Amino acid sequence: SGRGVRPPRARRPVHQRHAVTRKLVVLDYGSGNLRSAQRALERVGAHVDVTGDPHAAMEADGLVVPGVGAFESCMTGLRKIDGEKIIADRLAADRPVLGVCVGMQILFSRGVEFGVETTGCGQWPGAVIRLDAPVIPHMGWNVVDAPADSVLFRGLDADTRFYFVHSYAAQQWEGDPSALLTWATHHVPFLAAVETGALSATQFHPEKSSRAGLRLLRNFVEAGAPC
Repeated sequence: SGRGVRPPRARRPVHQRHAVTRKLVVLDYGSGNLRSAQRALERVGAHVDVTGDPHAAMEADGLVVPGVGAFESCMTGLRKIDGEKIIADRLAADRPVLGVCVGMQILFSRGVEFGVETTGCGQWPGAVIRLDAPVIPHMGWNVVDAPADSVLFRGLDADTRFYFVHSYAAQQWEGDPSALLTWATHHVPFLAAVETGALSATQFHPEKSSRAGLRLLRNFVEAGAPC
């Protein structure tokens, strides 16, 4: 008869459990899974605009820089909207930025694809190069090795898997020794995420990484929430 069975409690959206709703911009420069990133960020309570407008990107509480495809084409698109300056100006003001996939790669000094070197944003020193692996691209779920004091991976277990799709990556760190570095392995070790002050990035796609990805995005949103 169903007696004694309580109806399921409706879960409140994440943003209703927080007093502050952060305004985020997903930077539209012609590359990346823009709407997927927007939907994922909205699921964790952010108000999200997808735009290439420099003023909106600068004024947002957080900026997400997506990216798919070739390093060179992403840099070409980014420069068309003066994206390098947007990123640099935000970081100079200590305002959070999150790069995703090729949006992480272009934060390094340079990318090398098919023997062609392309200058990146230069926020971090070093090169993004092809993975030396028998199967390329690295596509699918993989574990990562995150530092204990990581902000992005706070509350996530060591065996948590994230979704990767890439053939290139940063495979060594030449920057600030105090950076929080998260590593993964696809035949060779590579940087799966980097956190340095207001600048963070992931090589994997949090917006495609199910609950774990949403938790990481929530950590990013909450870390930069106004007091």
